[in-house]
This record gives sequence, C-alpha cells and structure tokens, in this order.
Amino acid sequence: MVTTQDTASRDDVRSGIVAAATQLLRAKGANAVTTRAVAQAAGVQAPTIYRLFGDKDGLIDAVAEHVMATYVSGKSVAADVAAGDPVADLRAGWRTHVDFGLANPELYALIATRGSGAPSPATVAGLDVLRRRVRRLAAAGLLRVDEQRALLMIHSAGNGTILTLLGVPPEQRDPGLSEAMLDAVLTSILATTPATPDTATNAVAVTFATVLPDLPGLTDAERALMAEWLHRSLTRPQDR
Repeated sequence: MVTTQDTASRDDVRSGIVAAATQLLRAKGANAVTTRAVAQAAGVQAPTIYRLFGDKDGLIDAVAEHVMATYVSGKSVAADVAAGDPVADLRAGWRTHVDFGLANPELYALIATRGSGAPSPATVAGLDVLRRRVRRLAAAGLLRVDEQRALLMIHSAGNGTILTLLGVPPEQRDPGLSEAMLDAVLTSILATTPATPDTATNAVAVTFATVLPDLPGLTDAERALMAEWLHRSLTRPQDR
C-alpha cells in the first residue's frame, strides 16, 4: 500500500533529481547529463533514476518539461492579462520566446530536435499561448490568412530564427535578424500590409471565423460546414 507520505517522498526525490540535471545541463551541456553525474549531484543511487524516469532520455524529457513548463507558465500569465494592441502583444511574446531560446541553448536545441513523436505538453501549452495571441489578431480584423496558417508561420519562423542564431557564435550573431524575421512574417499575415487585391475580403472572412462558434440559430453541423467554407476560401484563393 502506497501512502501519501510515500508519494510526497517520491515526488521530492524526483524534483531533486530534475533540479540537479537541470543545473548540469545549463552549466555543462547535454553531454554532461549522465546518469552517474546526475545521481551524484542529486545524492541518490543510479537505480533510483531508472526507477523514476525509465532511462536517461526520460530524465532529459523531464528536465525539458520542468524548464519549459516554468517558462510557459510565465507566458500564459502575460497572455491572459494582455490588453491593448494585439500586434504589440505578439511582438513582446516573440521577443520573450527568442530570448528564452538564446538563454537556454542546450535545452532549446534538445526540445526543437525532439523527433517525430508527439510534442511535449509544455510545447503544446506554448502553442496554446501563441494561438490566443493569433486569435486576438483575427478578432481585431488584422489577419489576411486563416488563424492556423498564421500560427504555424509564426511558430516555424520563431523556431528557425532561434536555431539559426544558436548556430552562430554569440559575437557574430546578427542583432537585427529576429526583428527582421518577425517583420517578414507580419507582412505576410497582417491585413494592414496588403499583398493581394482581395486582402480586405480575406480580413473580413478571418474575423467572421472568430465569431462563428457564437452565432445563434445554427446547428453544430452548420457551423462546421460554414467553417469549412471559410477555411477553403482563405487557403485556396486560386479556386475562387
């Protein structure tokens, strides 16, 4: 029988191991996070790590979750209380994300190259924060592409920018690259910088999509059909 005290003790040991591994990762890089080194730093036996995390990869994932979850929690609070200009809010979120990646190079590279499996819960939570920022742009009538495409463009550009900068020695990095990349993405997705004659139509369609779930007098099936029409109109302009 497992008691509450046993569970608390297990959680404390697990937290101590994650903290020790995080410190090693930040100080010496991913290669320094060996089972032996982490066990020594945490004051536990190596079998304890295997019992709690399965293997070294499981431990690294736990470290990534810990650091990213702390970061995402801070981002979520900022996103929830954001008010005013949604573009300025997005810029602030972009800068925070880039700063985090550059400040945690080993961990960020580890997360970004996680592989083809399911993304970590912390990564999913981070995307949810970005999704809310994109929704504010759409609700304000500022998007000329659908929300999902805007989300993926911003997310992809952000990750690419961080990994590119991390691949260059700090003293050789282009200090203006991050802002230039964001400006390029915003030029492509914002209705305030039209690139096609029907930008105004797109902006109206995207904005309408944000209120579609709340329209009265429609069934769920009718809302789904209308959402499909809007998505098709926005993503297949050549068919119009």
